[in-house]
Amino acid sequence: MEQPPLLCRLFLFSTLVVLGCTSWIQFVASHQESGDWHCEADEESRVVAEFRPGLVTLDGHADDWENIDGFEFSLLPALDPDHDHEYKGGKMTLKALHDGKDVYFLLQVDGDYLYKKGNDKNCPSVALMFQVGESATYHNMGGCKQSPDACNNKTCRGYEVDIMHFSIGNAIPGRLYGGNPIDNRDGNGGDRFGHLVDLYAWNPHCQNLDGVSPTGNDTAAQNDWRGAWWHSSFATHSGYSDEDSPYSTNGQKGTFYFEFSRALRTMDRLQQDVQFTIGQTSKFSAAFWYPEDGNPWHGSGHYTISCDWVPLDVPPGLSAGVKVVSRSSWNAASGFAFLLSIVSFGVSIFVGYLVHKKNAISFQPIDL
Repeated sequence: MEQPPLLCRLFLFSTLVVLGCTSWIQFVASHQESGDWHCEADEESRVVAEFRPGLVTLDGHADDWENIDGFEFSLLPALDPDHDHEYKGGKMTLKALHDGKDVYFLLQVDGDYLYKKGNDKNCPSVALMFQVGESATYHNMGGCKQSPDACNNKTCRGYEVDIMHFSIGNAIPGRLYGGNPIDNRDGNGGDRFGHLVDLYAWNPHCQNLDGVSPTGNDTAAQNDWRGAWWHSSFATHSGYSDEDSPYSTNGQKGTFYFEFSRALRTMDRLQQDVQFTIGQTSKFSAAFWYPEDGNPWHGSGHYTISCDWVPLDVPPGLSAGVKVVSRSSWNAASGFAFLLSIVSFGVSIFVGYLVHKKNAISFQPIDL
C-alpha cells in the first residue's frame, strides 16, 4: 500500500487512508530538517471574521461572499519561504465571517483546472491549522520536542495544534464533506467519503485524527468540520454526481474555491479542537498543494500564507457595519415616536379641558 503524503517542517500531516469499507485509519509521518530556519513574517497581516448572520450557504460557491472583504496572501514554499519561489498562479484570497454560532472560511486560489478521480496528489488540496496550546508554535507543527514514542497528552501538554485537511480526489464539487454520522459514530475525526479530516498534533511526528491517541482511542471525539469545493470553469451550478467526473476539462483557466465551517465552540474535552471566543483573537494559518508542471504534488511541496501564525479576530456583532446602521435607524425612529407621544399627550389634556369646561354645571344655591 502506498504511504499517504506528508506535510513536512511547518505544517506536516498525513492524508487519510481508508482500508476497504472499515473505519480503520492509519497515518504515517516522517520529518527531516536541514539548515537554519528563517522567517520574515508580515506583522501587520491578520484576518477579521465579521459578524454576518444568514449570509452564506456552504456549497463551494463564492457568489454570496461578494460583499465580504478578502485578505490577500502570497503563497510561499513551506520549506523555504522565499518570494522568488512563490506560487506561480497568484495569491490566495482568504475570507472569514461568523454568525454567532459558526465560523466560516473561504479560500480562493487561481489555478488551471486539474482533477484525477481517486488520486489526491493530482488534485489541489488545502488545510487550515490553529493554535490550541499556548506554547504551540507554527514552526514544527506545535513544536513539542518529544520523540514519536514519547509524545502524548502529558509530555506535550500545551503544544497542541488543530488541523483541518481537505483532499478533493474523491470529493464531488458542490457537495458537503467532513463530519458525517458514520465516522462520528466511530468516535474519530475521519471522513471516509471526501477526505475532509479533523486532526490534532504536537509536532510533525505526533499527529492523529481527533479521538485517536498513542494510548488508545476515545469514542467521544468527532469531526466538527464541514466543507465543499468548486472551480470557476464548471459549466453548471445545478450540481454534479460522481458519474460526471472529471467535471471539467483539465487545463481550463479559472479559480478554485474551498469553503468551510465549524462551530465556534465544540464538545472537545481532549484539547484537540481550537475554541473560538467572540471578541478574542485566535492564531491560524492556511496551506495549499498544487500538482505543477504535470507532476503530482508531494507532502513537503506545499505553499503557506505565512511562516508564522496569522491572527484571526472574531469581533462581536455590534462591530459589523450592518448592525451600526440598524441601531442608528432604531434610535431615530424611537426619538420621533417619543416626540409624537408627548405632543399627543398634550393635545389630549387640552381637549379634555375644553370638554370639561363646556359640560360644567355652575353651582346655584337653593333657598329652603
